[in-house]
Amino acid sequence: MLRPLFVACALALPVFPAQALTPGQSVAGFLPADAARDHPLSLSPGDYVSGRFQAAGARLLLLGGGEARELAAPQDGEQDFQFIAGPGRAFVLQVKASRDGDYRLAMDKRLPPAEQRRPARPDSPRLARLARELAQGGGSAAFWREAAARGGPWIEDDPAKPGHALVTFLWRGARANVRIHGGPSQNQDEMARLGDSDVWYRTYSVPRDARFSYRLAPDVPQLDGDFMTRRRAILATAQRDPLNPRSFPEGAADRFAASSTLELPLARPTPWLAVDPATPRGEVVERELASAVLGNRRKLWLYRPAGYRPGHADNALLLVFDGQAYRREVPTPRILDNLIAAGRIPPTAAILIDNPDAAARGRELPPNPAFADFLARELLPWASRQGLAAPAARTVIAGSSYGGLAAAYAALRHPESFGLVYAQSGSFWWSPGGPEGGAEPGWLTREYVRADRLPLRFYLEAGRYENNGMTDIFGETRRFRDVLLAKGYPVAHREHASAHDYFHWRASFADGLIDLLGPLAPVR
Repeated sequence: MLRPLFVACALALPVFPAQALTPGQSVAGFLPADAARDHPLSLSPGDYVSGRFQAAGARLLLLGGGEARELAAPQDGEQDFQFIAGPGRAFVLQVKASRDGDYRLAMDKRLPPAEQRRPARPDSPRLARLARELAQGGGSAAFWREAAARGGPWIEDDPAKPGHALVTFLWRGARANVRIHGGPSQNQDEMARLGDSDVWYRTYSVPRDARFSYRLAPDVPQLDGDFMTRRRAILATAQRDPLNPRSFPEGAADRFAASSTLELPLARPTPWLAVDPATPRGEVVERELASAVLGNRRKLWLYRPAGYRPGHADNALLLVFDGQAYRREVPTPRILDNLIAAGRIPPTAAILIDNPDAAARGRELPPNPAFADFLARELLPWASRQGLAAPAARTVIAGSSYGGLAAAYAALRHPESFGLVYAQSGSFWWSPGGPEGGAEPGWLTREYVRADRLPLRFYLEAGRYENNGMTDIFGETRRFRDVLLAKGYPVAHREHASAHDYFHWRASFADGLIDLLGPLAPVR
């Protein structure tokens, strides 16, 4: 963007002697207030330039190429800058002082357009060896035989990062592109083609306790539409990894209806998912409930543990959203059976709350007073008549994504009913209007800032891969945690090497229940 004001101001300043700057060079100096110093650059159109600048009382401007651009504003600490050279060859980095002070300027890199490309050497040592073989005239057939025997993704040591592994996703023979759906990428990362071969790949460095599911999408159509239309196009081809025999849900015959899974060696064990014939099994019944508040009907699944005694003083109650998913993908009744039998939580009944339809989920789970009122004033009294009840201090309201957000909102609106909040990857980024409308994220977080402290306790978790550039669940969960702690709430917070993923949520679900309901859980 052309900024003639900068140029005019620069010409009016006393300009100190110029000192040219070349790649790999750094300069330092002192400038009095309202003075400037030019550092000429020798560039060609399209050159990529990166560097560093440090000055508490000066800004850094790029002059030339038909425009003036601010690369760094006055601030403490070192700042990175990058730019692409525009037309022409006369470029200047100008340091412009607002007060007396020192500055330091470094030009780290200059890359002409011909050198701006993906690295020729893959991060994976095995793929790097294949690249050399291909360059010498070899083929990929032996590599694919090895890959079929070894399975995917390819896992290798990461010598640069202790405690991490290099995980390489592979696809054979796409025409135009391959993208990764899920896994360590929430951004639908593109895989690269290895030269002109039939090998498509992408490598990530991930902690050795990572656990996630993923799908691979070859030849995703390029559509002329809005952002979400283009993004959802990946679902047309996303499928299981043909090299990976591990799938979720297990046993799905349709490769498009299931994901592939990866659990690295240090991923936490999941004993509470095990099926043990010796463990007493609770009862699950399906019911339907009409709501006068919402004007709709929904399915519910009621779980009563083995030997459940309605009205007993030790009883606890769990409400969880997206009931169909928490019945199948997250086997909540099985998890509760195991935890209760092992004495890790008290006798806990559960209500798995389904969505009438996808549109209703989008209306009800983001903070919705009517839906929260339905839970407290219609659902809980109805459940009590079925013998499922517990005091608020032993009632957990839980969910993932929008469900985690809904749980925290329902407790804020009805703390007399819900005293324990469990948010798995809660969508705390949400605000009315959404990110596409430019809304500031974190509406519910700000509501908790404004509200008085309530008799609530929280268990929050999020995955470090839950940031797709538009919604940042990982960062917003941290922000929500910090607000709760500042208000004096008891909060347990866990971060995992995982993504936005039922495969992870099923593995961690027991942890939150133990923390909130276990025998060592705080008692108010």
